[in-house]
Amino acid sequence: MSVVDPPIAEKHALWEDALALLTGSFVMSFGLFLLSEIGGVSGGLAGVAILISYWTTLSFGVIYFLINLPFYWLAVKRMGWAFTLKTLIAVTLVSVLTEVHGLYLDVDSVNPLYGAIFAGLAIGIGLLMFFRHGASGGGFGILAAFLQESKGIRAGYVQGALDLCVVIASLTIVPWDILLYSILGAVLLNGVLAINHRPGRYLG
Repeated sequence: MSVVDPPIAEKHALWEDALALLTGSFVMSFGLFLLSEIGGVSGGLAGVAILISYWTTLSFGVIYFLINLPFYWLAVKRMGWAFTLKTLIAVTLVSVLTEVHGLYLDVDSVNPLYGAIFAGLAIGIGLLMFFRHGASGGGFGILAAFLQESKGIRAGYVQGALDLCVVIASLTIVPWDILLYSILGAVLLNGVLAINHRPGRYLG
C-alpha cells in the first residue's frame, strides 16, 4: 500500500494578503459600525472600544486604535514581526473604515435584532480572513491567535471567554433587549471562528 504524502501548504502571495486584509477590514468595520448604530456591544477590545465611545465623546475608531497599542508587544514577542505588521495594518484599516461608513450610509431605521445578527456574522468573517492570512483584529484577537498557534486552543473558544467578560461589563449601559441581541451576535461571531478556523484544517 502506497503512502500519500500530505499536501504542502502554499503560502499566500503578498497581493493575496493585502487584498484579504483590505476585504476583511471592510467587512469587519461594517459589522462594528452597524453594531454601534443599534447601540449594541461586541466582544474583545472592539467591545471595550464601543463601550468607551458610549461613555465619552471620543470616536470608536480612535479608541480602538489606541487601546490596541499595548498588545503589539505580545504580538512581536510571540508571533513575529510579519504577524504584528499585518495586524497593525488591519487594526488601522478597521479604525478608519468604521468612521467612513457613516459618511455614506444612514442605518437609523435598521431593526436591532437584524443588525446584531448581521454584525456578528460580518465581524466573524472579517476576523476569519485575518487569521487565515497571518493577522488578527488586534487585542484579544492577538491573544486568541497566539493560543491557537502555540497551545492548540481554538481561537473561537478563547475569544468567546473574553467576549463574555465584555458583555458583563456592558450591563451598566446597554438596554437588556439590545444586550440579548448583542449576545446572539457574539455567539454567531465565535461560531464562525470555531467552525471555520481549526488548527491544521486550513492550509496556506
